Amino acid sequence: MARWGTQLGLLLWKNFTYRRRQRIQLAIEILWPLFLFLILISVRRSHPPFKQHECHFPNKALPSAGTLSWLQGIICNMNNPCFRHPTAGEAPGVVGNFDGSILSRLLAEARQVLLRADGQRLLRSFARLLPALRRLRESGNQRRALPVREYLREDETFSRFLRTNTSLAPALVDELMGA
Repeated sequence: MARWGTQLGLLLWKNFTYRRRQRIQLAIEILWPLFLFLILISVRRSHPPFKQHECHFPNKALPSAGTLSWLQGIICNMNNPCFRHPTAGEAPGVVGNFDGSILSRLLAEARQVLLRADGQRLLRSFARLLPALRRLRESGNQRRALPVREYLREDETFSRFLRTNTSLAPALVDELMGA
């Protein structure tokens, strides 16, 4: 123990002797941290702190949660908004809250259509749609647009909606349907 104390005393004496001989270096070593501290004080006085509310960001799924959830998390929160209150996805155990998004509903409906046992009905619907698409392509080649009436089903309710809810005259509705 005495040996350790002797070594520490000799080391401090050596350091003190070295510092006494190098006065400029000693002054710089003392004044430089003080100078930096004074800069921090001046910045703090010129820019006083302000109260900032806590920030809650929308959840973003990781790639392990699934490709769709991951892409929706990136695309839907591109601007990275900050909210004052906790968001819906901050609950523990919630991986994604994108179940109500347009893309999720589109994929769910496409899955239902593709997995439906009544595939014949789906094929008949496509067979009825094909002539309309051909007419549309032909009208595009002729640079002539089809009237609105051609795009609607035979039992459409759009014209009735225009007459009753918008109070348009029947002649104007017919003109719009033929436009």
